[in-house]
Amino acid sequence: MSLLLAMTGWHVEDWRRRFQALLPDMPIVVPGEPFDRRAVHYVASWKHAPGSLTGLPNLAAIFSLGAGVDFIFADDKLPPAPIARIVDPDLTTRMSEYVVLHCLIYLRQQRRYDRQQRETLWADDRDQPAARAVRVGIMGLGELGQDAARKLSVIGFDVAGWSRSPKAIEGLITFSGEDGLKAFLARTDILVSLLPLTPETRGIIDAGLIAGLAQDGRLGGPFLINAGRGGSQVEADILAALDAGTLKGATLDVFETEPLPPDSTLWSHPAVTVTPHNAAMSEPEAVATAVAAQIRRLEAGEPLQNVVDPARGY
Repeated sequence: MSLLLAMTGWHVEDWRRRFQALLPDMPIVVPGEPFDRRAVHYVASWKHAPGSLTGLPNLAAIFSLGAGVDFIFADDKLPPAPIARIVDPDLTTRMSEYVVLHCLIYLRQQRRYDRQQRETLWADDRDQPAARAVRVGIMGLGELGQDAARKLSVIGFDVAGWSRSPKAIEGLITFSGEDGLKAFLARTDILVSLLPLTPETRGIIDAGLIAGLAQDGRLGGPFLINAGRGGSQVEADILAALDAGTLKGATLDVFETEPLPPDSTLWSHPAVTVTPHNAAMSEPEAVATAVAAQIRRLEAGEPLQNVVDPARGY
C-alpha cells in the first residue's frame, strides 16, 4: 500500500521527504511519475487537480493538508472515501494569537494612534473602554473558534459565539441557526468569522449581516475580522459599509480571490487591514506528523479521527 501526495503550489519533494521519514515502510508516490493506482490506500491533498483522485479502487482515506476542506469538495469527481481534516494545536494557537491581536488593536484604537504619530499629533484621549465593555462575537465554534473565545475571555472581553447548529460550551454564551443570528449580531461590537466555507456560509458576510451588528457599543461602531474563508464575505458590501460608516474597520486575512489582486480597493482603504492568508499557517512538520499518526491508527485497526461530514462540508 502507498500514500499519494496530491498537491499544487507546494514543493512536493519536501513533503515526500517528511512523510518518508515518518512512514519509512510505506511508498510515497506523486502525480507525474508511474505508480500502481491499486496500491494507493491514502491520499494527502492540498488543492489537488479535480478528477485526479479517480481510479484509486483501494482508497481508504483522504487527508487535508490544510485547516479547511472546501478545496477537496471543489472536486466534482471526488471518490467516496472518508476525509479527515487537520486538528493541530500549533495551528489553533496561531489562529487565537491573530484573533486576540486584532481585537486588542481595535479595543486600544491602535490604528488611530498610528495616524496621530504620522501627523505628530499628541491628543489627550481618555476614552479608553475596558475589554469587559466590548462585545466580541465569534462565528464558527469549532476547535479554532472555541480556543479564541477562551483566550479573549481571559483578557476580559464579553464573548459570545454563533454556529449553524446548537452548541453548549461551558462559560460561553452561544447562539445558533437563523433564529439566533439576529440576536447574536445585535450584541456584537467586533465580529470574528472563523467559519468553514460551505454552500450555507458562502457570501454570509454581506450587507444584511453587517447592518445587523451593534451600533451602540463603546467602540463607536462595529468592526469585522475574517480569518476563516474568503468565500464567506462579499467584499463590495464590506467596502460599502465602511464608506457608509456602518462598519468602522475590517481586518481581512482571506479574500474572494487570492492572491488579492493589485487593483483591489481593499489594499488602500484606510479602514482595512490586509494580511496574506497567514493568520494560522500550518507548520509542515506538525501536519505531516498528524497525518502519519492517522495512517498508523488505521493500519492498527483503529478508527479515523477528525472525519469530515460530507453533508455539512466540515
